[in-house]
Amino acid sequence: METTRSGISAEGAVNRASSSAHAVVDSIAGAADEAARKAKPAIERVAAVAHQAVDKAAGAAAPTADWLTARGESLNATRQKLVADASSYVSTNPLKALAVAVAVGFVLSRILR
Repeated sequence: METTRSGISAEGAVNRASSSAHAVVDSIAGAADEAARKAKPAIERVAAVAHQAVDKAAGAAAPTADWLTARGESLNATRQKLVADASSYVSTNPLKALAVAVAVGFVLSRILR
């Protein structure tokens, strides 16, 4: 076995360095475990607050979504009634409807120029 200048064998030096490295790794792992253990409650609190914010936003959006749905149904019904009325008018008065369409087209062309 070969010894170094300090009288320690090379194998002993390697073992000592290896032991020191293992101790450092264990220390870092312990610190990481401790940090993770300490951070876990904070992470859980942040997650709980985020969940509450999402629930609050969903609660605020629900009435708005209901209102928009009702308003959309009302607008759709109005649109259907107007289309039916216009179709009925054009069927009963085709020449008058054509004259009105030409007049409206002329006015719009003048406005858009």
